[in-house]
Amino acid sequence: MNLVLPVGPQNNVKPDPDWWRGAVIYQIYPRSYQDSNGDGIGDLSGIIHRLSHIASLGVDAVWISPFFTSPMLDFGYDVSNYRDVDPMFGTLGDFDALVARAHELGLRVMIDLVLSHTSSEHAWFKESRSSRDNPRANWYVWADPRPDGTPPNNWLSVFGGSAWQWDGERRQYYLHNFLSKQPDLNFHEPAVQDALLDVARFWLERGVDGFRLDTINFYVHDRQLRDNPALEESRRNASIAPDVNPYNFQEHLYDKNQPENLVFLERFRALMNEYPDIACVGEVGDAQIGLKIVSDYTRGDNRVHMCYAFDFLGPERMSGTRSAQVLKDFEEMAPDGWACYALSNHDVVRHASRWNLDEAGQRLYATLLMCLRGSVCIYQGEELGLTEAYVPFEELQDPYGKEFWPKFKGRDGCRTPIPWSADGPHGGFSDQKPWLPMAMEHLSLAVAEQDRRPGSMLNFYRDLVAFRRMRPVLAKGTMEVVEASEDLLVFIRRADGRAPMLCAFNMGRAARQFRLPEGAWAWIEGLGYMPKVDNETVTLPGWHAYLAEG
Repeated sequence: MNLVLPVGPQNNVKPDPDWWRGAVIYQIYPRSYQDSNGDGIGDLSGIIHRLSHIASLGVDAVWISPFFTSPMLDFGYDVSNYRDVDPMFGTLGDFDALVARAHELGLRVMIDLVLSHTSSEHAWFKESRSSRDNPRANWYVWADPRPDGTPPNNWLSVFGGSAWQWDGERRQYYLHNFLSKQPDLNFHEPAVQDALLDVARFWLERGVDGFRLDTINFYVHDRQLRDNPALEESRRNASIAPDVNPYNFQEHLYDKNQPENLVFLERFRALMNEYPDIACVGEVGDAQIGLKIVSDYTRGDNRVHMCYAFDFLGPERMSGTRSAQVLKDFEEMAPDGWACYALSNHDVVRHASRWNLDEAGQRLYATLLMCLRGSVCIYQGEELGLTEAYVPFEELQDPYGKEFWPKFKGRDGCRTPIPWSADGPHGGFSDQKPWLPMAMEHLSLAVAEQDRRPGSMLNFYRDLVAFRRMRPVLAKGTMEVVEASEDLLVFIRRADGRAPMLCAFNMGRAARQFRLPEGAWAWIEGLGYMPKVDNETVTLPGWHAYLAEG
């Protein structure tokens, strides 16, 4: 008889250096995805167990929020060891198994690198604070106080209060753009850049396919530590910080967005180019000049591949007019750059609640997202139609929410566990009480419940991603806005050798009409929309789309 040898894991990811352009990326927040060991906290083994769900969506890649060793004051965004997995999430072996399983399923793996700051528990910071003349003394941003003992300038923390923390050991202030236990690294020090590039290489050698770069525009600060000017009230924007936070009162000219940042990004891109098919997406944390930064950071082929700003993540609903303006501005400011769009993530109120959308509204915005020129991020639970969960103060975990409660309740409401089944109090996420409560209203939206309903939100997302994948013009074609009003947005996607696509969206409850552009347009069925076409006039019921090929 023939001997059948065991076959190892297969890499079913197809080689393609351009895979990221138009990709659909699924964000995983590990603490809340799946608990595999009964401690109430999601982990890497849990993610492995649920990768088949993500593969069923048809997405191209997963982005995994931080899982590195950390005291967890900011839940992994305060890293104390860049080269290891925090024990609550598992081991490096678990991570290797996750990458192997994802590749088996045809999924690429992107990890969240937090390079702008570390935890105060990081060995680098402990050495840096020990004296003013040690080998890492200049690895963080240290400054003497003003003569009266106050901080060296007026910079503010995103999380509230001064961005400077006094350290009695060095008798100096150190910079922290976020929590006081998250000291900022000094990117003006070449050794810091070298060390961070070595971190990226460590994970590239373990097989990751790319990175999400956290707060990419915060890396470099003004050497002169100049004060930020005040920002007139009419220009204040609550997309980055809640409106109760005085962070919005400043024009952030000097604490971030410095031109020297581009030099580091070019070094980072050169490193990625040493490996096949690697890509990264940068998070631009700036509501004041976000598009300008996205343009600068993605222009050409020697910086980051793509960035996303907070245009579609803000509190103000994306109307037809506003959406058209964002898209036009990007085309004008970054004609050779590449955008990445998201409606929700781990830092903002889920868009279903933020924009007060019913199920029809959620489907319409998801359809719009999949038709945009650029790449797309889906945040876990978005495919289930999850709303923002209420977390009472006594169960709150987010330090940001604790600081500004009750006017701002923090980020826990978008981070509650994913419901996998409607059975039991914890929705199949864990056998024990989860680190954040399972929202009872989410149980009816559980994966197992929606999986068996053909018209569910989950199956709609599957159809929608497949719709995009079957039409390369949506992923990589050009885009021309032909009409925009408060509730209506109409644009055409074109690509050489492909049939053009007309995409129209009614972002309101009342019916809207528009005239078909010149050409023969054939309506595409299959996503549940039922527009009415009379001669050259299309009537779109509330929360409806018209998608047609020319």
